[in-house]
Amino acid sequence: MKDQYELLLEKVEKPARYAGGELNTTVKPWAQARLRVALAFPDLYEIGLSHLGLRLLYHRINEVQGYLAERVYAPALDMEEELQKANLPLFSLETRHGLGEFDLVGFTLQYELSYTNILNMMRLAGIPLRREQRGEAHPLIIGGGPGSFNPEPLADFFDLFLLGEGEEAFLEILDRIADGKERGDDRAAIKRALLQIPGVYLPEYYQVDYTPEGRIAAVHPHPPAPSVVQKRIIHDLDQYLPSQELVPWMEPVHDRLMVELFRGCTRGCRFCQAGMVYRPVRERSPAFIKERLTDLIKKTGYEEISLTSLSSADYTKIEELTGALTDCFAPQGVRISLPSLRIDSFSPELAAKFVSGRKGSLTFAPEAGTERLRRVINKNLSDQQIFETLEAAFAGGWQRIKLYFMLGLPTETDEDLAGIVRLAKEALKMGRRIHARAANRVQVSVSVSTFIPKPHTPFQWRAQISSEETLRKQRFLQEELRGKGLKLSWHQVTLSQLEGILARGDRRLALSLEKAVELGCKFDAWSETFRWDLWQEALSFAGLKPEDYTRARSYEEILPWEHLSAGVSKEYLITEDQRAEEGKPTPDCRGRIDCKTCGVCPTLRARPIMAGGEKD
Repeated sequence: MKDQYELLLEKVEKPARYAGGELNTTVKPWAQARLRVALAFPDLYEIGLSHLGLRLLYHRINEVQGYLAERVYAPALDMEEELQKANLPLFSLETRHGLGEFDLVGFTLQYELSYTNILNMMRLAGIPLRREQRGEAHPLIIGGGPGSFNPEPLADFFDLFLLGEGEEAFLEILDRIADGKERGDDRAAIKRALLQIPGVYLPEYYQVDYTPEGRIAAVHPHPPAPSVVQKRIIHDLDQYLPSQELVPWMEPVHDRLMVELFRGCTRGCRFCQAGMVYRPVRERSPAFIKERLTDLIKKTGYEEISLTSLSSADYTKIEELTGALTDCFAPQGVRISLPSLRIDSFSPELAAKFVSGRKGSLTFAPEAGTERLRRVINKNLSDQQIFETLEAAFAGGWQRIKLYFMLGLPTETDEDLAGIVRLAKEALKMGRRIHARAANRVQVSVSVSTFIPKPHTPFQWRAQISSEETLRKQRFLQEELRGKGLKLSWHQVTLSQLEGILARGDRRLALSLEKAVELGCKFDAWSETFRWDLWQEALSFAGLKPEDYTRARSYEEILPWEHLSAGVSKEYLITEDQRAEEGKPTPDCRGRIDCKTCGVCPTLRARPIMAGGEKD
């Protein structure tokens, strides 16, 4: 079998995607494993290898004696064709076993537009798509990641989902499955045992009833399933950071050593799902980060370290940490990068620590073009703050600035669109004034995406703007943001429509997903392979329309994900949505003592943890 796969590698464009054997890969004896897990990322190798969550689980599982974890990524179109020609199943990188030979296949649900890739990977592995079609000889299919907070479009295809963080919970799941296998339990008995693990959601234990109009009438949990599944979190992040890291053969999207400074965010942006579902804030200690990075640099040879988080500059000890890391790693030629610099936490001194030699571009996300609309979304930045930050950046030597905005935010008007134009042109004018001798080098790039209401956010009840309205807004910006030094990019309209459909979808979408894969849909996130015409056919096949999912909802309507909890209360989300309508900001809760406003801390029996041991 291995020789056959070797022959395939000679026929594809980038064989390194499938070769395995990277530095710090773990290969365990297959026959001796108590339980075998395939960790599957539904996109290309170079994208999946940059995903921190899958790498964390890979090392975490392989640290446990008796458990074996291997990886698989979505094959490119040329490899898919070769697999089908050779009649071979999709295989793991480490030992090239077909996915159907594993006990458990775990998919990362990172992005809704990868859902057809998930089904296509199962199809290429010879694993029946529908849960009821699989028997004792097939692996259990599990999903985790942000998509697990509304996995309902995938509910008919998966055996279970894990809500929240997996470093502890995933091993508990493996223990139950391994114990059940050794007792000779069947799949049904193993699943009943898995119900006892907090954070585990088995969709077959929940019956969803619909009204004649297609709204959810009721969700009935079957005992012993809980009525609401609560997410899992890790309380102390210093307990979980691998002592190994993979070094790929080919360059991934993010070719650097990455470490999370913290999880969670307290800014409260009302459009941001990650800011809601990853609460509360838990920071790693600077000493632990430095110690682990020192070890990992020796083991990997990486020349760049990325300090990642939702808003990395909010890290309590950011100045202390960056100073210590620079002192430690600069003599070794290792660069430090901070991927997310907020406008209201930017300083040229801080930014300069992450730049060596020629300055590239700096990226900021005002999100909206006017102060009014920024108050609506709780991105509480004044125009003055934005211009002061941009002036400091230009004065600090940067000549290229990128600005991110969203179209179609709740209450948006044409005046808000004009605000985007004004900010961009004022920024360009400022940059040219400051860099008078190199004015022709100054560039302001504007990127606009379509706002998509996401589950578990204050805007989960809001409507998504139509394709026609999106095109109108895009055309306005295309007309206004022209000329030397200005650059505009935007998202494909129909891609955003599909993302909105899947993000707030329900179980009725299973038939459309299945049909879309049958018609050839895959890599939907890639504009060159995305086929909206096929998706329209697939939706029509199931008797569905895009507006069934992009429409506004009432607070009283039962939402598809209402039995799945991120810990943030519904009352808080409603209050925040109402405050948005009134244009009222909500202050950052970082630093507030015994804050119970959003409900996540009392619900999860958790408290924020700040670097250095301070607890708020």
